[in-house]
Amino acid sequence: MSSGLLLITVFPRFNLEIIAWFSLIPLFYAIQEKRLHHSFYLGSITGFVFFLGLIYWVFIAVSRYGNLNYILSVFVLLLLVSYLSLFIGTFAFLVRYIESRVGLKEVTAAPFIWVSLEYTRSFLFTGFPWESLGYSQFLILPLIQVSDITGVYGISFLIVLVNALLFNISYSLFSKREKGFYKETALTFLLLVITFTYGWWRLSDVSKKTQTFSNIKVALIQGNIDQSKKWDPAFQDSTFKIYRDLSFQAAKSNPSLIVWPEAAAPFFFQSYDKYRKLIIDISKETDSYLLFGSPAYQKGEGKIEYFNSAFLISPDNNVFGRYDKTHLVPLGEYVPFGKYLYFIDKIVEGIGDFSSGKRIAPLEFPMGRLGVFICYEGIFPDLVRKFVKKGANILVNITNDAWFGETSAPYQHLSMVTFRAVENRVFIARAANTGISSFIDATGKIRYTTEIFTKGFLVDRIPLVNIHTFYTRYGDIFARICLGITLILMIITGKGFKDSRGQGFK
Repeated sequence: MSSGLLLITVFPRFNLEIIAWFSLIPLFYAIQEKRLHHSFYLGSITGFVFFLGLIYWVFIAVSRYGNLNYILSVFVLLLLVSYLSLFIGTFAFLVRYIESRVGLKEVTAAPFIWVSLEYTRSFLFTGFPWESLGYSQFLILPLIQVSDITGVYGISFLIVLVNALLFNISYSLFSKREKGFYKETALTFLLLVITFTYGWWRLSDVSKKTQTFSNIKVALIQGNIDQSKKWDPAFQDSTFKIYRDLSFQAAKSNPSLIVWPEAAAPFFFQSYDKYRKLIIDISKETDSYLLFGSPAYQKGEGKIEYFNSAFLISPDNNVFGRYDKTHLVPLGEYVPFGKYLYFIDKIVEGIGDFSSGKRIAPLEFPMGRLGVFICYEGIFPDLVRKFVKKGANILVNITNDAWFGETSAPYQHLSMVTFRAVENRVFIARAANTGISSFIDATGKIRYTTEIFTKGFLVDRIPLVNIHTFYTRYGDIFARICLGITLILMIITGKGFKDSRGQGFK
């Protein structure tokens, strides 16, 4: 339980990132000499405490905006937390399993196991990689630069490695366990030196390179529209007026591109009604390209599909492109297993369940290529890198974090998005309905931000960066290597167990 409480403090809004480097030591102590099922239980309790403190905001989202009663909202939260806790339970089980069977110490096995489980969590049952351990270090710029090779998983690996080493050293001082760990200490120290040396060099190198690229001026509009009114037709005029007025104010800085948040236009832009014309007029009058979120639809055989989309229009009335969100939010934009969870309504109101988009590609306009990812998609690094691999030289994140309320979730969300800039070495422009809107440079530095639940806009110059990274080309190869090593350890351990039957555990 102590590790669970410590892990809560390393993420926003506490931001006590230094604690991450020893937060797992109590768990390692707790599972020593324990049976495997007991280790799994202790790990699961740690995970339950951690995730309950991390994603408590799910209760607020589904009760306040999903119109679910309090009892069912608690059920949804506890169901998700229980599921996530199994990953840390499995971590504790496997660490103890491998140590007890073949004597491989935590400092050797734990980092590979942890990364393997974080990576698995990113895609299992559509994935929920919310706040992997490495994200806790998003403010430590020299450390996170290695993410352009390893992704966020490289940072998680180092954190768990240091935790395991510190535990092994401390435990050996008070037990009959083998003393020393000189080689492990030297290797860990070397990895940290290499990581920070690379980080300092990369910070300087990327900063110099970005100055050589041409740039465009971008304006981000934060409308701060109340989530309870957002989809109410009675408030469409007032919503539109807020975005129009803020856009005209931002236009005084002569931006080339104005960005509105996810679903800023809570109506079908495709329909030829007054709002379509009014939006086109804003682009024309501000002489700026306009990127905005709006629901879209497509008529098929006997049915209509709905999409959470982003449209890019030009001052001369042309629609330059549309991106349909490909990775949807469970319970937010559709209800998984709807046959069994019929009592739950999705959080996004106004229309039926959304369908997933079929294509990931940049939206091109004369001044650049925009990799537009919508809300939840920002926590999936492999999805975002595909935009850059296909030529995007600016990443744009449009989101509506209003349903988080005044919790730590908007800050957590931003901490994860910063890594997408580092991994791909591109600038990110992030427009959020209620905040946090921000500009993030190619080193992961947050240049400017808004306050949450305020109206306003930000304007900044964005270099059209074209720095190819290992991560952009090859994705999560580091995490896959860790997964492969973990599977090999399990095979070796299983063989050791088989050979030792009848003679006690190795």
